[in-house]
Amino acid sequence: MTRILLIDDHTLLRESLVRFLAEAPSLVVAGHCATIPEARAILKDTSIDLILLDYDLGPEPGTDLLHFLRLTANPARVLMLTAGMNPSATLTALSLGAAGIVLKQTGTRDLLEAIRTVVSGGAWWPPETLPTAPQKVPPRTLTERQRQVLRAILDGLSNKEIAARLEVSETAIKASIQELFAKAGVRTRSQLVRAALERYPTTWLP
Repeated sequence: MTRILLIDDHTLLRESLVRFLAEAPSLVVAGHCATIPEARAILKDTSIDLILLDYDLGPEPGTDLLHFLRLTANPARVLMLTAGMNPSATLTALSLGAAGIVLKQTGTRDLLEAIRTVVSGGAWWPPETLPTAPQKVPPRTLTERQRQVLRAILDGLSNKEIAARLEVSETAIKASIQELFAKAGVRTRSQLVRAALERYPTTWLP
C-alpha cells in the first residue's frame, strides 16, 4: 500500500481528494493538513511514501517542506499539486528533489497515473509545467543509474537495448529517462543529448 500525505490549505478540495484517494486501489491517505508545521508534525510520527504538496500555502510556500525533507533525509517522494507555479518556483521544486507537478485542473485519471509513476521511482513533468527557457535549469548531480542510461542514449541505444544492457525493465529505463528530462529541463532525447554535451559535459560526463 502507498501511504499518502496530502497538504493543501483549501479545505473543500483537500477533503474531496481525501475521499477520492481513499477509494483508489493500493492507496491510503495516512494524513492530511493545511500547513507546513502540521506536515512536519505528521512526518515525525508517520511513515509516508508520497506527499501531494500544494505550492501556495499562504505564509510558507510548499517548497519550504522540501528543505525539511532534505535536512531530515526523509525518503518520501513529492508530487507538487498546484493551480500553477512560476518558472522560478518550478526550478526550486526541481532542484530540491520534487518528482513532478500535477496541475489541479488535471483529470483524476492523470492524477492517479502521476501518483503511480512517481511512487515507482519515475518523474511527472508535463510539458506545460516546465519553464520555457530550459537553459536556465541549474545542473544537478546524476545518480549512477541515470549516468548509465545517459551514456547508453549517447551510444544510440533504444530503451529495449538499454534495459538489456543494464539488466532492468524497460519501465525502469523510461522512468530514468523522464528524470533526466526533468533535470535537464528538456522534452526529447535529442535535446537531452545536446544539453549533456553542451551544458553539463564536466558534471554529467566525467
